[in-house]
Amino acid sequence: MGLKKFAVSLAPTPLVKLFANPYVAGDSIGAAVDAAQKLWDERRVCSTIDLLGEELESDEEVQYSVDVYERLIDTLGSQDYATISLKPTQLGSHRGTDNCQEVISRIVRRAEQYNIKVTLDMEDNSFTDMTLDIFRALNKDHPTFGTVLQSRLFRTDDDIISLKGLNARIRICIGIYNEPKEIALQSKSEMKRKLLQQVELLFKEGHYPEIATHDEAVINEAIDIAEKLNIKKDQYEVQMLKGVPKRAFQDELIQNGILVRLYVPFAQKWKYATAYCKRRLAANPAMAAYIFKNILQKIAGRR
Repeated sequence: MGLKKFAVSLAPTPLVKLFANPYVAGDSIGAAVDAAQKLWDERRVCSTIDLLGEELESDEEVQYSVDVYERLIDTLGSQDYATISLKPTQLGSHRGTDNCQEVISRIVRRAEQYNIKVTLDMEDNSFTDMTLDIFRALNKDHPTFGTVLQSRLFRTDDDIISLKGLNARIRICIGIYNEPKEIALQSKSEMKRKLLQQVELLFKEGHYPEIATHDEAVINEAIDIAEKLNIKKDQYEVQMLKGVPKRAFQDELIQNGILVRLYVPFAQKWKYATAYCKRRLAANPAMAAYIFKNILQKIAGRR
């Protein structure tokens, strides 16, 4: 583990909460809905809202998450600017694929009452098969149901081909999980090159790519690919994380007719949000350095 990640791993929850603030909409459904509404009203930026939480291993915790998502859906209601994102390990994966599929299906059916689109997030490689199995099963009856693929994994090209004929919403991203070299690329530049190849493959396979990256050069090249293939601007979108300072570029994309969607997570119980926040901080060297300095100062102060 590098010094940056080690520092973040030691950070206490209150400190993590403080410095993750730009990335998280707040600690309530209302805060998340308000954040999404504000992005749309002020800038015409769309959102995908996510309840933070993962690797839940009790039925009570899963039911809690389902209840929050159902209240979120009812609060959002019918609108055109916000979708929601779900994670298998938050919604019953501890009891197997069939159980997780049933839990997720319940939320998808609730969302469809308001024409809210749902995306099934991709977690680390141990859940790739489960995630895609659930996606394929539910997409048959819920064609707006989308999922995520990660360019770092060697298998992703084959996974795209396996979705032939679904014409699905597919978020394509590098992925935030550190995967072993036996199954994944290790170089960020190689991951980005692969992402662009997969954007092109998604277009050719008839899917709706949701191009999730903050690299402006990669986004511009992806747009060039779309133009060369005569893909209309309403057949793909660009996605970024809330809190990453890319406002000017996002506004430029929107002015050019390209849909931009931000990932807008929220927490109701911060113990469930810590893992996501630490990953975000580990990706931000300045934040990690500040945390490391803070920890050292606290240690020195106790001597």
